[in-house]
Amino acid sequence: MKITVLAGGVGGSRFLRGLRAAVRDEPDARITAVVNTGDDMWLAGLRIAPDLDTITYALAGVNDEQRGWGRVGETERVSAEMAAFGVGWPWFTLGDLDLGTHIARTAFLREGLPLSEATRRIAARWPLGTGSVEVRLLPATDDEVETHVLTDGGEPHFEEWWTRDRAATPARGFRQWGVESATAGPGVLDAIAEADVVILGPSNPVVSIGTILGIPGIREAVATTAAPVVGVSPIIGGTVVRGMADACLTAIGVATDAAAVARHYGARRVGGGAAGGLLDGWLVDEVDADAATALTADGIPTRAVPLWMRDEALSAAIARAALDLALRP
Repeated sequence: MKITVLAGGVGGSRFLRGLRAAVRDEPDARITAVVNTGDDMWLAGLRIAPDLDTITYALAGVNDEQRGWGRVGETERVSAEMAAFGVGWPWFTLGDLDLGTHIARTAFLREGLPLSEATRRIAARWPLGTGSVEVRLLPATDDEVETHVLTDGGEPHFEEWWTRDRAATPARGFRQWGVESATAGPGVLDAIAEADVVILGPSNPVVSIGTILGIPGIREAVATTAAPVVGVSPIIGGTVVRGMADACLTAIGVATDAAAVARHYGARRVGGGAAGGLLDGWLVDEVDADAATALTADGIPTRAVPLWMRDEALSAAIARAALDLALRP
């Protein structure tokens, strides 16, 4: 079974780890993660790819579970030296081990390799699969598509608004620089077209999944794939699972609500005909079970299951529920 997941960082990494566990006994299981690169940036001469690294570290088992990002057992001596020289962003602390990844990526890119090949080489350091299950990470694009936030005071990079400001400044919208001329990364469109199941992971609908879908050709590939497309809500009981996705949703006029996010993605089919959306199914948490009837009537079959990904076993149960909804709606 070929499973393709569109994913952002923390939520995507936890879901992918659960999905890997859920299919570990299926010898033909192949997982491809199409990963958001809109958070990427150049910093102190290094190319930083937060979501790709978060997912890589989580699948490799070397991530910091407490912080949710970076490597476990980190030291930050190099970042302290950089700050002493006035280099970089002092509030964006990079661990020494994490810097090794950024240096390696930058070296590969300086050699002329595309981001997709640099990602493959970085991921090859660790076994990201388990047993016979392969996990492949694909950047959504090899092109530089960076998300900036439209505010009354300027247009900071997404990481400045998110990490430094904690989304305290109201966003008026988001701009992905370079998205119009970008192309989907190698293998991305095929991974969607050839999948048996496509899953929109429990990641930020605006700046993670939304950025991936904004790359020319990807939304169309999801809308037209022969595979069922299901999504996992990143909203539980009107509250974001992690981060400040509510600030992002507010900026585009979508309520912080599981049903509202489903309608934002839209139904692929209604009454046997194309409806212009992306979803064939939607998972919500049990506290949002009341939304299931109305969403199903709107053409998005919805099931309610526990969605808190507190450990790998719970994440695996969510992944199994997503596959069950896709294959046995």
